[in-house]
Amino acid sequence: MTNGDVSAKQVRAAIIGAGHFAYRVHIPVLQARPEVVLDSACRIGADDLGLIRDEFGFAFASEDWRDVLARDIDIAVIATPHHLHFEQAMAFLQKGCHVLVEKPMCLDSQEAWALVSKAEEVGRELLVSYGWHYKPGLKKARDLLGRIGKVEHVLCHMGSFTRSVFAGSGGSSRWDHIRIQPEPETWQNADAGGGFAFGQLSHALGLLFWLTDLRCESVGAITLDAPNRIDLHDAAVTRFDNGATGVFSGTCGVPQGHGFELDIRIYAESGSILIDIETERMILKLPDGSSEDHSVPAGTWAYSCEGPANALVDVALGKDSNESPGHVGARAVETLHALVTSARAGGSATPIKLMKG
Repeated sequence: MTNGDVSAKQVRAAIIGAGHFAYRVHIPVLQARPEVVLDSACRIGADDLGLIRDEFGFAFASEDWRDVLARDIDIAVIATPHHLHFEQAMAFLQKGCHVLVEKPMCLDSQEAWALVSKAEEVGRELLVSYGWHYKPGLKKARDLLGRIGKVEHVLCHMGSFTRSVFAGSGGSSRWDHIRIQPEPETWQNADAGGGFAFGQLSHALGLLFWLTDLRCESVGAITLDAPNRIDLHDAAVTRFDNGATGVFSGTCGVPQGHGFELDIRIYAESGSILIDIETERMILKLPDGSSEDHSVPAGTWAYSCEGPANALVDVALGKDSNESPGHVGARAVETLHALVTSARAGGSATPIKLMKG
């Protein structure tokens, strides 16, 4: 078991859920770090597990994630289907690992905050796989918010090209060349967190709750669902804990060949901020009629997710801070859980029992 005294030259890593995204992003990022030893890989499916073990040179591979708990490791990436995250992340935190968990970090509010509490208890970092948090220029929005006073209204929208993920093959044509393909069951099981809200709107909520200290107190929502009962399009209203109002919107209806849409507009007592990820604009508007353009060069905010895995290594080495902490993921989970609960109940407002934050 790890003792927390990680050598600056060696961090032993485990991947739990070595599926499409871990294969495409997390494992190559870790492999590229000279400080990292790829110790353990776990996934269901012996053939794909063997492929990953041999391609990346893992020392150990198993289809049972519990086998990995016996290994001497320092960091763990949890990239299994959503409904498995809690049990697995909790086990590796208890083991003494720093843990990176895919978003959504789990499906239940109590479980989300239990993971946050466990990480604090054992003195380890819990990171959530939010790629935009590590992009240059976005943290600037926090400074701008400090200039415009109390937040009074928020608009938060996420659109993506993922209809086939939720109501089709489970993948996208842009990923056809990748040897390990997404598993449709991960995204299309309504009883295990399938659907756009948990699968994609979680990106936008993660960004909102990273930039602000807001928490939702209640959510009322309606969704347009596919025949498999998972949500394709989401519309919700919320009341935040500071009294502010908010609107959340999500859609998988962006046509193939186009990128992500992620828009956040924050209206406060003394100004407003527009953040448009697709067009890479950040605009501050002030009461005197002036505005400030804090936009970034083209390509700066194009989505990629190398940041979280690199941050996982860095926090294990004591080198850097966690820009996608568990409390941000937990605020997203409590909001998403309320959104889905409300939609299934016909749209009535669903209160959120605010636990430790």
